[in-house]
Amino acid sequence: MNLKKFLKAALCGAMVVAMAVTAGCGGGDKKADSGKKVLKVGMECAYAPYNWSQPSAEGGAVKIAGSNEYAYGYDVMIAKKLADSMGADLEIHKIEWDGLAPAVVSGKIDAAIAGMSITSKRKESVDFTKPYYYATVVALVKKDSPQAQAKSVADLKGSIATSQLNTIWYDQIDQVPYVKKLPAIDNVPGMIVALKSGKCNLIVTDIPTAKAAAFANPDLTMVTFPEGKGFKTSKEDVEIGIAIKKGNKELADAMNKVLSGMTEADFNKIMDEAIKKQPLAK
Repeated sequence: MNLKKFLKAALCGAMVVAMAVTAGCGGGDKKADSGKKVLKVGMECAYAPYNWSQPSAEGGAVKIAGSNEYAYGYDVMIAKKLADSMGADLEIHKIEWDGLAPAVVSGKIDAAIAGMSITSKRKESVDFTKPYYYATVVALVKKDSPQAQAKSVADLKGSIATSQLNTIWYDQIDQVPYVKKLPAIDNVPGMIVALKSGKCNLIVTDIPTAKAAAFANPDLTMVTFPEGKGFKTSKEDVEIGIAIKKGNKELADAMNKVLSGMTEADFNKIMDEAIKKQPLAK
């Protein structure tokens, strides 16, 4: 999803590091019921299809720490695979996007699995795993709008556009000629409301987010462009990774071992499953 935000690194004490060596994860807490190590993962739980919250464990959702809600989505599916491979219990923490960085820095979470693009700027403060998804940037528009007929970014000329706060998507709005750029929006549901209500007529986002929105809202559609006609992005813009503390080699190695055994086709298959399972798709 496809591309995301500012993150800083987790701060773990020497004891946590020692436990991570034996557990294969950055967390060192034990659950009273299982005695297993805990992998603490942060995400918004409001960013379908990467992650969302729901009222039950239906489909394999994981209970959100300190809440009666459960988290599910692509990020949770991947997090479960990682935790299982480490012999750890998965603990999900629901955190606003801008709060993820402080949570990692303080040690509240071991990793942020939240649809975050691996950018050089973010790598100044955190380390990333290998990509766990590759997300192309596209346009999300109303089906009956002129924008839906666009064959290139240039054809979106004069659109009223917005995207999510602190994402590469918001920066790429500037590629649209004569665009009217509205202030960024805190979360994906807010972006969809803005588009459906007519506040804007263009959302710049990644393929999973656009596909999920269109799947759940029949009046919306995703617009992709031929090679050379779309949004100009760098490799780092479309590579989605897991942010962890700088120097946390134990956790990086444990996660990369799993991710290295998966292909892009594997990632896409899991993402398609998440899109079909998102609450609004039912």
